[in-house]
Amino acid sequence: MKIKNILILLVVLLATYGILMAVAELPPYGMPDNPVHNQVSERYINEALEDTGVLNMVTAIVLDYRAYDTMFETIVLFTATLAVVITLKSWKKEGER
Repeated sequence: MKIKNILILLVVLLATYGILMAVAELPPYGMPDNPVHNQVSERYINEALEDTGVLNMVTAIVLDYRAYDTMFETIVLFTATLAVVITLKSWKKEGER
């Protein structure tokens, strides 16, 4: 029993150390040279109107650049909603009997 607790403590300490080391390696928040500020976002910002012809940049990204991703997210949400409705209907029928 004591060996098991020592192993658990060791695993927790190793995991904590790994998480702290990973967080320490993150780039500083808000710096303009962070990896998140790359050429993709610059292209979206500078060429959205020219590429898509849409005045609203958010609409251009969601409905043109990321159309398939948006479509599949919508399918997942619809399927989840349908599953909830079917489950609730089946519970109502069981309660009536």
